[in-house]
This record gives sequence, C-alpha cells and structure tokens, in this order.
Amino acid sequence: MEIAIQKSMRLYIDTSIFGGFFGTEFQLWTKKLVEQIFEGQYIAVVSDMTLAELEEAPKQVRELADKIISENSEFVTAGELDKDLAEKYVKEKIVTRKFCSDALHIAIATIHKVDVLVSWNFKHIVNLNRIRQYNSVNLKHGYTMIEIRSPMEIVEI
Repeated sequence: MEIAIQKSMRLYIDTSIFGGFFGTEFQLWTKKLVEQIFEGQYIAVVSDMTLAELEEAPKQVRELADKIISENSEFVTAGELDKDLAEKYVKEKIVTRKFCSDALHIAIATIHKVDVLVSWNFKHIVNLNRIRQYNSVNLKHGYTMIEIRSPMEIVEI
C-alpha cells in the first residue's frame, strides 16, 4: 500500500512577519507560524524584495530571516513579470506609487503561485477591498487569484 505524502503549503512571508515575531501585538501568532514552518507544516517562500527591506532591520530580525531561509524555505527573485504585474496594480490605483513595494510583494506571490501570502500589513495587503482589486487585476491579465491572510487566520493557538 502506497501512502500519499501531502506537500506542505507554500506561504509567501512578507517583511511584516519578521518584525511581528518580536513585537508584542502580533508575537503570539507569528511565533506559532514560524514554529510550524520549522516543523515542516509550511514552506516559507521568501523573496529578494523581503530581504532587501530587512537590510536595515534590527539584527535579531535579520537573524530570524536567515534561520527561516536555512530551515524550510524557498527563495524567489523578483523578475520583469513580477515588476510588470506590480505596475499594473499601481496603474489600477490599488496602491499609490509610494507603496509600490507592497504591490510587488503581491505580484511576486502571484507569479510564483504560492498558496497564501501571509502579512500583518492590514492597510495595503491584508485588506478585503484591496484583495478583491488585486485579484481582479490578476484575472484580467491571465493570472490566478491570490489568497492573502494574516497569521491569525493561518495558525491555531
């Protein structure tokens, strides 16, 4: 008898997750999420964009990112397709050019077909109206819809 092994869910982890690990407001859920990544329940998808944003972060935040990357993750790089899709989000006025980096996180997660983008950014990312707009643009341009959630919606405490 052959046993089917379920592939771990791929979670795109944006910059806010690393900071949330050390902050008080989001720490409980973030630590549980990271614990589950280390246990192999999820694969953390980390982008070059996220690492670039973490360059100026406190040392403990950068060390956490390095540990997650070395443990159970997939590293992806933003290419022209990702940047083009992010630009489409900006042109559709989902976010302003000032917050183009948030659009790029969505685009990278979409292009790399992650299962869920996980974020604590409730203003520009984990926001029902914006999620619908991102998905509208995705469908309009032939991409799949993207699932976007906070760690509170992913892990059980």
